[in-house]
Amino acid sequence: MLLILLSYLGGALTILSPCILPVLPFVFTRTGQPFVRSGLPLLAGMALTFALVATLAAVGGGWVVQANQYGRWVAVALMAFFGLTLMLPHLADRLTKPLVALGDKLSNKAQQADDSTGGSAWSGTRASFLLGIATGLLWAPCAGPVLGLVLTGAALNGASAETTLLLLAYAAGAATSLGLALLIGGKVFTAMKRSLGAGEWVRRGLGVAMLGGVAAIASGLDTGLLTKVSTVATAGLEQKLIDKLSPRPPQDGAMMSRTAMTGNGPAMTAMHAVATGGSTLPVEGKLTQLTGAVEWLNSTPLTAEQLKGKVVLVDFWTYSCINCLRTMPYVKAWAEKYRDQGLVVIGVHAPEFAFERDIGNVRKAIKDLGITYPVAVDNNFAIWRSFGNQYWPAHYFIDAKGQIRHHHFGEGEYAQSEQVIQQLLEEAGHKDVANSVVSAEDAKGVQQAADMGQVASPETYLGYERAQNFASPESQAADQARSYTAPAKPSLNQWGLAGSWLSQPDQVTLNQGTGRIVYRFHARDLHLVLGPGKDGKPVRFRVTIDGAAPGANHGTDVAADGSGTITGQRLYQLVRQSGSIGDRTFSIEFLDPGVQAYAFTFG
Repeated sequence: MLLILLSYLGGALTILSPCILPVLPFVFTRTGQPFVRSGLPLLAGMALTFALVATLAAVGGGWVVQANQYGRWVAVALMAFFGLTLMLPHLADRLTKPLVALGDKLSNKAQQADDSTGGSAWSGTRASFLLGIATGLLWAPCAGPVLGLVLTGAALNGASAETTLLLLAYAAGAATSLGLALLIGGKVFTAMKRSLGAGEWVRRGLGVAMLGGVAAIASGLDTGLLTKVSTVATAGLEQKLIDKLSPRPPQDGAMMSRTAMTGNGPAMTAMHAVATGGSTLPVEGKLTQLTGAVEWLNSTPLTAEQLKGKVVLVDFWTYSCINCLRTMPYVKAWAEKYRDQGLVVIGVHAPEFAFERDIGNVRKAIKDLGITYPVAVDNNFAIWRSFGNQYWPAHYFIDAKGQIRHHHFGEGEYAQSEQVIQQLLEEAGHKDVANSVVSAEDAKGVQQAADMGQVASPETYLGYERAQNFASPESQAADQARSYTAPAKPSLNQWGLAGSWLSQPDQVTLNQGTGRIVYRFHARDLHLVLGPGKDGKPVRFRVTIDGAAPGANHGTDVAADGSGTITGQRLYQLVRQSGSIGDRTFSIEFLDPGVQAYAFTFG
């Protein structure tokens, strides 16, 4: 009962997710009509279709996903046709004559109801139910922790009445929230007709809105533009429900992020591995279907069946994560060294920040990093959830039988991880497997290993939702532009702003003019995740350390005089100290407005 309640509440929160926006115009087309005959069948059709598709997707394999993609296009065509019937009722009457005839045979009452509304056969109960089915095919709710738990359980345990019941509860929760929106929308719709006498124009306007939604879905805006909108609020609410109703103990030896599953948690530096002891590795689970990625780069989509007989390393990463970047030289070296002996490396790119959902950004990062192995772009965290993952980076080692035999979270223990690869290759029957281990001591820039003995500063987020140790005299104003004053003498790990800044949940944006960010830190390296403004124009900056140009202590993205330019959304190395390490006051002044700043990391 607890899981059912949790699923229902998680579904109800779907109304807050950006991905539901293209569906709302379809729902509001049923306003102004009896709820039981129109709105209720629509919501029922949508909920049942989603539960069916989700159940099949969880247990049926890749062919269901492909079938659902065809279903989406059928639904898009149906929605476009329905929008035209709203805009052009006379044309609709001609086009729907066969459907009207079919409706007559099925139910005279349904046809009488259609005639009384002055529309076509699409106005009846069956039409609403059919519209709900099409909406269910189009509706892919933003992947949150609650749905993740349900689908993960389905994938691990197979089809069952319990799985279907949980999915129905989730869909019922979403239908409830949409039903409330429908009822409220109906009142607004009725008031507009009563006060303006423009029911026909409202009808046509809904048709236009509907076609606009269809265009957004068909062009990919629903999974492109809308996925760039931060889903911190919705995912945070769902995660709080999980923490409240079903708290989980942390894993031994690992730092657990409660928000990591939503894609908004901090990058992990912790590690957790199962020691091999030079003997048999335990079986930790099975490789699930690698379905749900929005795109595959460097490869066609791969499946668990295709990978049978291969040793597989699955690497969860995101391109602005400093810990991921520091493990990358080893992962790339393993992919190259053991490729001809049967190792397949698959990178699963699961975004932390909204800009990391942009396929173009990910493609550029892969090119810049020299990654040639397959990368699944897991914007919806489907593969992430199927592994039950919680960390960046995370490495899962799968044997030739498709069994997970080892895992490691975070940086370090590279020799042990490579020995696991060697052991699994030998188990698979490969001979003459090299017993040496690679070294990445010559890694440069952000990929060079951290000097953890000197790191006394934690990863620090600047957006108000996770900001800590903010030391400007003015408090951070949520979602408002405010003028800030930099702290005169910040203590260790305190930071502040100077200038006019807009503080948002996961970032701060320089609103106008010039501005500064100040941080008192203790580490060899200082990095900051930055991006240019919405117009994409480069942003110039100048860095100082203790009030002077960095000189020999400049990072790879800064000149010795402290100057630099922000040209893309990524992690920038701003400081690499070459001498003794101590407490330093870092300052970066932005000479152009619009810059977006996300998080500090250290090494």
